[in-house]
Order: sequence, then structure tokens, then C-alpha cells
Amino acid sequence: MRFKAILSLIGTAVLVYSLNRSWNFGKPIPPLGKFLDPFHGFWKNAETKSMKPGEASLSGLSGNVSIVYDSTLIPHIYAANEEDLFFAQGYVTAKHRLWQMEFQTMAAAGRISEILGPAAVDFDRGQRRIGMVYAAQNSLNEMEKDPVLKKITERYTEGINAYITSLNYEKLPLEYKLLDYRPEPWTPLKSGLLLKYMAKTLNIGEKDFEMTNALKLFGRETIDLLFPDNEHVGDPIVDNTGNWKFKPTLIDSVAPALPKELVQIKPMEKSSPDVGSNNWAVAGSKTASGSPLLCNDPHLELNLPSIWFIIHLNAPGFNSMGASLPGAPAVISGFNDSIAWGETNAQRDLVDWYKIQFKDSSKNEYFSDGHWKPVQKVVEKISIKGNKPFFDTVVYTHHGPVTFDESYHGTNEKNHYSFRWIAHDPSKELLTFYLLNKGKNHHDYTEALNHYASPAQNFVFACVNGDIAMRIQGKYPVRRKNEGRFVLDGTKTSDEWHAFIPNDQNVMYKNPTRGFVSSANQYPVDDTYPYYVMSNHYEAYRNRRINQRLNEMNKITPQDLMNLQADNYNLKAAESLPTWLTMIDTLKLNPTEKQAYQKLKTWDYINNIESEGASYYEAWYRALYAMIWDEMQNDKLSLPYPTAYTTIKLVKEKPDLSFFDIISTPEKETAAGVVRKSFSEGVKTIETWMQQNKKSPTWADYKDSYIQHLARLEPLSYHVKHGGNNNIVNAHSKRNGPSWRMVVSLEKAGVKAWGVYPGGQSGNPGSPYYNNMIDVLTAEHYFDLHFNTSADQTKKFAVSTLTLKSNSK
Repeated sequence: MRFKAILSLIGTAVLVYSLNRSWNFGKPIPPLGKFLDPFHGFWKNAETKSMKPGEASLSGLSGNVSIVYDSTLIPHIYAANEEDLFFAQGYVTAKHRLWQMEFQTMAAAGRISEILGPAAVDFDRGQRRIGMVYAAQNSLNEMEKDPVLKKITERYTEGINAYITSLNYEKLPLEYKLLDYRPEPWTPLKSGLLLKYMAKTLNIGEKDFEMTNALKLFGRETIDLLFPDNEHVGDPIVDNTGNWKFKPTLIDSVAPALPKELVQIKPMEKSSPDVGSNNWAVAGSKTASGSPLLCNDPHLELNLPSIWFIIHLNAPGFNSMGASLPGAPAVISGFNDSIAWGETNAQRDLVDWYKIQFKDSSKNEYFSDGHWKPVQKVVEKISIKGNKPFFDTVVYTHHGPVTFDESYHGTNEKNHYSFRWIAHDPSKELLTFYLLNKGKNHHDYTEALNHYASPAQNFVFACVNGDIAMRIQGKYPVRRKNEGRFVLDGTKTSDEWHAFIPNDQNVMYKNPTRGFVSSANQYPVDDTYPYYVMSNHYEAYRNRRINQRLNEMNKITPQDLMNLQADNYNLKAAESLPTWLTMIDTLKLNPTEKQAYQKLKTWDYINNIESEGASYYEAWYRALYAMIWDEMQNDKLSLPYPTAYTTIKLVKEKPDLSFFDIISTPEKETAAGVVRKSFSEGVKTIETWMQQNKKSPTWADYKDSYIQHLARLEPLSYHVKHGGNNNIVNAHSKRNGPSWRMVVSLEKAGVKAWGVYPGGQSGNPGSPYYNNMIDVLTAEHYFDLHFNTSADQTKKFAVSTLTLKSNSK
């Protein structure tokens, strides 16, 4: 009996130990005892739509703050002063999005290995080797010099931490329980990291290594043909031809020498070229109400919890509403009593790579202008869940970090390259958004943008007084022709950035005669603008469709612009498919191909949910694109791919181009030959898909748009049916799409606004507000954003209230 008792005791001890620690068998498993505990585990994360009124007594507030939740869980915050307002914003945002806030900033800082273990080490090294914390710290140092910004970030931080300190295991967000860790205190640096995280998403798409390799392999003439600086298609964002009256900043016009070596480096994963956006503002002369209308529609990778958090901020002298970034104070894309604003990505290349010459293998000194300069070495300690820490030494020159070396993505590369990124420079973008939140007119908008540096954005504007405007704002180096397209010589400071375009010489205009302003990531400006403008990708289709529709429309209503945001017309297909179909000999098609041909011939170029023609076109285009650019598929070297517009243009205009010859076949193909072969390949792709999925290839099913949980947790992610695609105004592709849609009517009697995004206000998968906006967006509907000036006005829309009370003595 005693022996059995001992065995039972041992078994109990083992069970208790097993259930109260995490395990990892390829995927992390939380401590099941705590996780399944019915009183404190994941069951406590289940929520219902009904919310009881609540109170929280908090130190740090100077007075009470009233928070009214409307039916979509949008918090309307009413405070007696700005300090309490930003404290409350931090508290409320953390209440609904804490895990997301911390996970994103830990990702930015290269600390995901602390949560997910060894699988994330390469990612973490990459974040540290491009200097994410270095960039965030430089910006924070700059922000803290401004007493207003310092106070805002401190109060926002205090609000977040007030919520964190209130948490026990039972109240932890679900992901902390699943991944078995706890939140750490928030700091202003984390808010800086979040802004740099967005800068990386929007501003690191450069192809300097790839272009350098292409230059070496194909020559300058081919580079100019395949990768023109300006495709000259459609309207630029600002066409001010002949009216740039300022005296531009001049630098030495001698272009940097072109590199002659191949670069055998595997670049880090870049943001998809699908990451872009639409925005526009229409003057009252074109609207039914006589008041301006403004729209914003940023396209980003779609995740859950959602990228944005809608919030209404109200205090004396402050009344703004719109989309905020969880982890950063103020509203980023929104409106107030007088103005509205929104952003799209400006696409400009603000990254350069400099070839560095080290003195010896110690990498303690590097050559610059005839002298050996000391490097700075930063030892990065990467803590790894369940393992010993990994230590990585990152070398910095005056340009920035040397990202790749023999230990990281550069095994076969004998040279070293230093990373120059505009986001490393001290800046205070947060001041821009704070001033926009309080802005009253175009002058205030202009002054706010003077403080904005990175990532470069197209800022649209409208005002109740009737003004509309667009400004392409960022900190842009003055470049010589072709500077920045290829790697540069790091041994000469003459190849570096020597001046920046003055703010008042950035591309902008106000109240154009056509009655609207718009941007959709296209080329920014007409050819008479005196500065060299360059990027690796400008959009060629969405912007033309938007401008076509806005030019045609009059007596425009908010609903008209909602319909335009949801426009599924495929201009790319309309300009390419008729030509391709003429290259197909229908007498040589098999029955399946004939059926596909007929679907394509009768297709209306609309990528709606039920369209099968859209699916066949996409399969054909993908097959064609891969066959044409098979020369770019190189296991040893990274090479760039031309844009869709250039590809389609070359098929029409240069049918004998050597790139149309498929490397893997003995025949010498021309454009017609590769079009025919890719048609058959595309049809086979659709047939295979149909066999696997046992259904017709309707566009929504074939595209299979997917909104993924940030931690890539499949049960917390969603497949959605929606029309559109990249290059379409409704730019919803498989993983990227409309992350926030806003329509604002700037009426003097009172601003009205509508908005929606693919997710929900809550970050808790157990809440009905986690994904309740997804079906609304895919149905092309919007929520009324109840904008007002007092808590009493909001109460008729309220589902709950939360009062934050000061317990300060």
C-alpha cells in the first residue's frame, strides 16, 4: 500500500509539473493546467455583445474620463484635458489590443524568439541588422526634445501601464495564455518602434542588389527598357507642368560610377508590391451637397487583430476621430470638426546600399575618403525561449549597419554593404499627427506636414471651408540621375546624400481646376519638376481607373465614393486580354481550352465574387509572367522583375524581344508563342484547382483571400470571399487589401463620416467584436462614425460606458 501511495504521489507530481509548464513538439503548447482552468484559463476570454457599465479607479489622472462605446465597440473618449485624454487612449487601446501592441513592437525590435523560440532567430537577426531599435531610439530622442510630444508619449505610456498592472492570469489576452508569457511594461520606445515597423512595411522595397546584378548580366540598354524610371502612363499625382517656380537645391551633377560586380546576397523578405493605397478628395463643385468629400483606403497585409483601431478623442481644443495605430497616440487617418486627412504610400526610394572596404578581417576600420575610420560594433543579445541566448555582432559605419556578412545571408559574398535608410534619421512624425488632429485649415495641414519625414506618404486633405489639397511629404535626398538604383561606393563621401529637398519644394498642390485630387501609388509628378524622382515600383492601373471615374462623375454623393472604393473593374485585363486572345489559334485548342477561351472572350473585365473569367485571366497572367521572366529565376543571384505594365507593353510592342524565349524549351519563342503556351498552362492550373476543390473556379474561391492572425495561428485566422485584386481599385488580393476605408463629408453644418475595416475593434478572438466588420466590408457596407462634441450626444448610440476615475490624493 505504501508503495502504491508513493507511486500515486509521484504520478500526481509529474502530472502537476506537466500541466503547469509549456512544451514544444515542433509547435508551442501552453501549460495545459492553467490554460484549461475553467476559472482562470482561456474560458475567461469568452465575451458577449452585452457590456456592463464599468468604472476603474486609476492613479495618474487629474480628473474623471468618460468613455462611451457605440454598437461597433468604438470608444468615444471625453476628457477635461489633453493629458488625461492621451492617458485614456493608452488605457483603452491596451484594454482591447494589448497583445497585438506588444507583439508588433517585439517583432520590430527583433525579439520574437523570446516568444516563439529558435524558429524566429533569423527574423530577429534581420530586424536588428537593419537597425530597427537604432531608428526608433533616434526618433524618440528627437521627440523628447519637444515638450508637447514628450508629454503625449509619457501619458499614453502611463495609460497602457495602468491597464497592464491591473491584469492577473485570468484577465490576460488569449495569446499570452496560448504562448505562455506575460506582458512587460510599456515604454515610449515601443511607440517609436511601432512607427518604424510601419516605415519598414512601407519604405523597404528597394532593389539595389537585384538591379546591380541585372545591370551586370543584361547591360544598361536592357535595364532602361525593362525598368524605366517613369512608365509615362496616366496622370501623375500632381500635374503642375511648367509651374514649379522655386529655385531647386543643386548638387554635383556627376553621376556615381556604375557597379561592375555581382552581389551574391539573399535579401531579406520585402513588403509585397501590392502594399499601396488609394485616397482622393473631391471639391464641393463636384458634389451633391456642395461640400468636399474625402476618402482614404490604405492597402496593407491583412491581419488579425486588425491593423487599425477606430477611436474618438475629445478634450477642450481637441476633437478628432478615425483610425489609430494600436501603440501610438492620436489618430493617423481621420477627421475633426474642420478638416479630414488620409495617406497613401509615396513609393519613393529612400534606401541606399554602400559597398564598404574594411581594413582587415577584424572589421574594426573601414576606408572613407582616403582615411581609415573606426566602426562601431553593437553586440546584440537575442534571448530564445527554451534555449541559450544567441549573440550577434552588428558593425555600423557612418552610413548605417552592415546588414549582411558571412554569417547572415551573405555566405558566398566577399564584399560588405552598409545600409543607409532615411528612417534611421532623427524625426518626429508623431507631431504631424498631433497637429493634424487639432488642425483647422490648409495652413495648419501644411505646418503639420513640415514635421513629417518617413515613410514618405501622399497626404490628402479637405476642409469645411471648401479647400482640397494633396502633398507628397517625406524627407527626400537630392539625387543625381540614376543615383540609388544600384549599389554605391562607400569609400567616397561624394556618393552619399548631401542635401535634402526643402519642404516647400516637395510635390504639392491645392484646389486644382479639375475639382479633385487623388493618389494611388502612381508616379508622383510631371516631367518639369526639377528633382530626380525614382522608385522601384509605381502603380499603373488603379490610379487611371480612379481618375477616369472622378472625371466622369458630378453631383457626387458619399455612396458614389463608397461604390468607387469597391470598384472591381480590371483595367489591366481590359488592356491586355483582347491582344492575347488574337494570338490564340482556336482550331488547335482542346475542348477544355475552348471552354476557357469562351469564358475569357465573354468576360466583362469585372473581378466580382462569382466571376470565372477573372480566375482564368489571373491563371493565364501568372503563367505568362513566369515564362517571360524565367531569366530572373536564379538560384545564386537575386534579380528584379519588371512591372505588369511594362510586361504587357513589351508583349504588344516588342514581340521578338529575347526574353520571350523560354529557357527550358528547344524552340525560340516570340511573344505570340509564349502567350499561347502560357494560355495552356493557365487552363491546366484552373483544371487542377477544380479537381482539388470540387467546385467551379469563381473568383472569390480561386483567389481565396485570407486574413491571418499575427502569430499565424490558423484557428484565429479567416478565409473571406471578396472581389477585387491588386491593380484594381478594390485592391483585395490573397493577403493584402483594404485595411481601412473612410469616407468623410466636410459639411459646415457638421462633419459626417463612415468607415469600416476587415476585422473588429477587439483583439480578443473570444469577442463578437473580433471579426464583426469583415462581412460588412466584403458586402461593401460602412458603419456610421458617430462624431460629436459631448458624451451626452453619444449616449443614444451607446452600448456601454466606462468611467476612469482619478484616485490621486
